[in-house]
Amino acid sequence: MEIITLQAHFDGKQIVLDEPYELAPNTKLVVSVIPMQDEERQDWTRFALANLERAYGNDEPEYSLDLIKEANPKYEGR
Repeated sequence: MEIITLQAHFDGKQIVLDEPYELAPNTKLVVSVIPMQDEERQDWTRFALANLERAYGNDEPEYSLDLIKEANPKYEGR
């Protein structure tokens, strides 16, 4: 059998797969616990916020709809 890696998390009571995956009863699993250090989490949060600010900051120009060269036919607009 091919080994498959699945993302999961612990919800406080049980381990929950992040995406649905069909498992047969009594399938053997190996669980790896990956500790997230608070400092590392804070670094990632700062990094993400800084890049969001760069991408969507006040100095970002507004783009008008007439700049669209090709319309997306699958866009359902709101």
